[in-house]
Amino acid sequence: MRIAVFPGSFDPVTLGHMNIIERASRLFDKVIVCAVSNGEKRSPMFTPEQRLALLQASVAGLENVEAALWSGLLTDFAREHGALALVRGTRCGSNFDEEYTMAQIYRSLCPQLDTIVIPAEPTLAHISSTMVREMIKYAQPLENYMPLPAAKLVKGWQNNGK
Repeated sequence: MRIAVFPGSFDPVTLGHMNIIERASRLFDKVIVCAVSNGEKRSPMFTPEQRLALLQASVAGLENVEAALWSGLLTDFAREHGALALVRGTRCGSNFDEEYTMAQIYRSLCPQLDTIVIPAEPTLAHISSTMVREMIKYAQPLENYMPLPAAKLVKGWQNNGK
């Protein structure tokens, strides 16, 4: 079975992420979307459990996709799940440069693990989790930026004061 892991902070999941997930799901037998900690992001908007819930709701309709949470070394997660590839999305050239460097590090830690870079659809390249967090902060409509199931969860949390 060809298994890929799509890691990210997913704080929160966006339509751009979903596009990459859907495209990866056509390339691999199984895709595990893995919410991981990002040490560079000092103040996430959502808890790990909330990010997982957003992912689970968003990928529920994709038969060969599952969501997971991980706080350790990404290559350990990939190895434990028998993954042969990491899937990464890029929105611009500078993203690719960063991903290229990270791919070399992943490969040095886990030689059998390849990194597959999927460029963003041009119509979604402007959407970032940072931008979506601002939309959430100012109670703006989310349906054009987040998967509908995730947007509904966020709205519910906002209405409940969480």
